[in-house]
Amino acid sequence: MTAENLLPVTELYAPFDEAEKLKQEAGQLPSWDLTPRQICDLELLMNGGFYPLSGFLGEADYTSVVENMRLADGSLWPMPITLDVGQDFADALKVGQKIALRDLEGVILATIDISDIYTPDKSKEAEMVFGADDEAHPAVNYLHNTAGAVYLGGKITGIHPITHYDFRARRDSPNELRSYFRKLGWRRIVAFQTRNPLHRAHQELTFRAAKEAQANLLIHPIVGLTKPGDIDHFTRVRCYEAVLDQYPSSTTSMSLLNLAMRMAGPREAVWHGLIRRNHGCTHFIVGRDHAGPGKNSAGEDFYGPYDAQDLFREHQEEMGIEMVDFKHMVYVQERAQYEPADEIEDKDNVTVLNISGTELRRRLSEGLEIPEWFSFPTVVEELRKSKPARSKQGFTVFFTGFSGSGKSTIANALMVKLMEMGGRPVTLLDGDIVRKNLSSELGFSKEHRDLNIRRIGYVASEITKNGGIAICAPIAPYATTRRAVREDIEQFGAFIEVHVGTSIEECERRDRKGLYKLAREGKIKEFTGISDPYDVPKNPELFLETENVEVDNCAHQVILTLESMGLITG
Repeated sequence: MTAENLLPVTELYAPFDEAEKLKQEAGQLPSWDLTPRQICDLELLMNGGFYPLSGFLGEADYTSVVENMRLADGSLWPMPITLDVGQDFADALKVGQKIALRDLEGVILATIDISDIYTPDKSKEAEMVFGADDEAHPAVNYLHNTAGAVYLGGKITGIHPITHYDFRARRDSPNELRSYFRKLGWRRIVAFQTRNPLHRAHQELTFRAAKEAQANLLIHPIVGLTKPGDIDHFTRVRCYEAVLDQYPSSTTSMSLLNLAMRMAGPREAVWHGLIRRNHGCTHFIVGRDHAGPGKNSAGEDFYGPYDAQDLFREHQEEMGIEMVDFKHMVYVQERAQYEPADEIEDKDNVTVLNISGTELRRRLSEGLEIPEWFSFPTVVEELRKSKPARSKQGFTVFFTGFSGSGKSTIANALMVKLMEMGGRPVTLLDGDIVRKNLSSELGFSKEHRDLNIRRIGYVASEITKNGGIAICAPIAPYATTRRAVREDIEQFGAFIEVHVGTSIEECERRDRKGLYKLAREGKIKEFTGISDPYDVPKNPELFLETENVEVDNCAHQVILTLESMGLITG
């Protein structure tokens, strides 16, 4: 008899003939262009990865999920899957209406029958789902600063599957995986979730987990949206493919999961378990601090190391998938093998070796040796291709401070010094130059100033990605916008925030253009430091005091900071 986990799971796609007809009709409907996160969510709604959901959550389901980790009908579901839109878009809609959902290129992917239009309490959502309303958490930051103000709920009708042009043979829907397991006669399957490259410790861990569960192994890495700063999925998948031949092909398979992670720790572990059950797995490996986002604003971990395992264990029977707890594997030099850290009885008499993720990143960034006992040479080779030593990477120096603080003057001096050194192209994105060439149509409202900084950040991220040096010198008064720019750039290289901390009084005294005088007279509205706030950077990489300090000295301080970070060699 076929195991229940291998029977097909419900999908939300319309039958082919109906989909063609719907596509024609949907062309006349109002449409919403989905964000990258919404596209990930829609794919897993349509293909059954988010079963039993039949669409984006309505208000009753949303409230119940936030408060109780359950849908309104009592089904276990820990994560609010919501379609957030802007207030202006929502104001033009009404309940009962149908709208088309499109991808970034405008292709119609699905329609939604709107059952609910509601404004969430985002602070409550942050507290209940992520454990704290703290913007140091990437999902809380997203909730408050990126997500739309209004949520739409309703049933989804899938018209067109999401198209992926990369690693197509490695991508499987839940039903494709279930069919594959049926074909191979696999009944017990343990899934390994990862958003990092696989090293030798992971290989040992997954071998042991599969053996312990007497199950076959599915390596199921996430290639949707992970934590800002993670290694890009192209590099990671090449790393996974480089180690697959270390696994027995008859008992191991790999498939990619296009999930947008929320880094929600315990709730995320339960969510990942439900998703893997929908993909036909019977067991799931849950690690220490599973899907943890790192430190909160007070410098402490958001979640306890075993909170995720405890919550998963509590619900595993209802979920229909069993937990295999992650063993912390360390290398015992004398025995030349990996062993679980808590099972080494003679630990006082042997040499235990381990390299943390932080230490690995340091060795990569400084071009240092990574020992073979730690990782496979093929994996290290792939990592070095996409993460060369810091002295060969692109980076961005981002000056911020009041108008007249000396940002542009120091930025120009820095540019000349870096060009004198040579080795990488240097581009100066000064506030006035950008206003003239990139943002000439923008005014000085908060919205327009934010947009101007985001444009600067986008150009700087492209320069950084391609190995160049970008020097930016806008006022950039708002901390949330600077943080967004940092996240955009740190995907590709280092971001060095330099706070030019000249006082407002000194800036006024230096004011050649007479702008402060006009602002004091009310002739310039929303002027930073006079009628509009400036969020002082809390932890810039460098603070520059410019009063009674020569420009050359200020630029030299930046050079010393870049040297200390390994970005330039002395």
